[in-house]
Amino acid sequence: MPIKANWNYPTAIRFGAGRIAELPEALKAVGIKKPLLVTDAGLAALPVTQNTLKLLRDAGIEVGLFADVKPNPVSANVNAGVEVLRRGGHDGVIAFGGGSGLDVGKVIAFMAGQTRPMWDFEDIGDWWTRADPKRILPIIAVPTTAGTGSEVGRAGVITDETTHTKKVIFHPLMMPKIVIADPELTVGMPRFITVGTGFDALAHCLEAYCAPGYHPLADGIGVEGIRLVLENLPKVVANPNDIEARGHLMSAAAMGATAFQKGLGAIHALSHPVGALYDTHHGMTNAVFMPYVLVVNRPAIEAKIARLAAYCGLPASFEAFLAAVVELRRALGVPNTLAEFKVDGARRELIGDMAIVDPTAGGNPIELTRERALEVFDRAMAGRL
Repeated sequence: MPIKANWNYPTAIRFGAGRIAELPEALKAVGIKKPLLVTDAGLAALPVTQNTLKLLRDAGIEVGLFADVKPNPVSANVNAGVEVLRRGGHDGVIAFGGGSGLDVGKVIAFMAGQTRPMWDFEDIGDWWTRADPKRILPIIAVPTTAGTGSEVGRAGVITDETTHTKKVIFHPLMMPKIVIADPELTVGMPRFITVGTGFDALAHCLEAYCAPGYHPLADGIGVEGIRLVLENLPKVVANPNDIEARGHLMSAAAMGATAFQKGLGAIHALSHPVGALYDTHHGMTNAVFMPYVLVVNRPAIEAKIARLAAYCGLPASFEAFLAAVVELRRALGVPNTLAEFKVDGARRELIGDMAIVDPTAGGNPIELTRERALEVFDRAMAGRL
């Protein structure tokens, strides 16, 4: 892959195939001498992780490993990681993997020096100012999926086990100092994860673009991210070794997380409670909800979606873009209904209650009332556009 670049928006990103080799130098650049590599349990034993640990040890770096991280991380994962970090005397974190490893790694680095409970730093108002910024450890992020974009974010999503709700822990200094975005690290992903994370990136870009408010920078980033996913996700599924297409998807993931500073919406507001209650894959849950949310939001976004369709090389209409999303789902094997994820209607009312208070609900282009949330849920259960 010939394309390489150094980016500084929103943080320093070292993008390009093979750049994982720069990890030892990146650690030195941010002053980390004894890192803790945080990843999820499924990734820890795979070659991509073991090769990275060997790279560091061959460079004379004493690195620890923490991998007690669930696909939908819970507070116990963070607490256990903080204990490992403190006990090992680590002075920084390598957040490594998909969204779960990246989020937990960032929150561990954040919480390592704090004395207040983690939930005191939920992304509500100015709660982040409660933290002691001098005790937040530096973070280097290494994504191994192309989806969440958490590598360029200032927050981590953690599930509160007591209430089964996903909460956003936020602080500006949770932004990684350096990101190593090496598309070669994504080659070994299972097809299901490739598709799910790709749709997560698409949902981030799409909801940011549709969110109300004036933010043309986010709009522009979101629109190009959408185009990159539509063009490259089918290529990667067809040929998992297409490094250039994987690079474009990795870019789109970072673009989505950059754009959604503008807001998200009903896709995420419904996906979060469903994921917390049924432990479904976040990106695939977003993929299921996507067309149904588009239909319900249509009165507020039809003109914007028509412009988006034209940019993506489709007929300039809402119908054309909706059809493209539905066809992409079908072609890549995304379930058409929540029922195919073994989601039932038993917790329908609770999901409606949880969706309207989710932090992402406020970014929906029309008010996400309980009635609207349940309408989307019912459509997604029945497969009714």
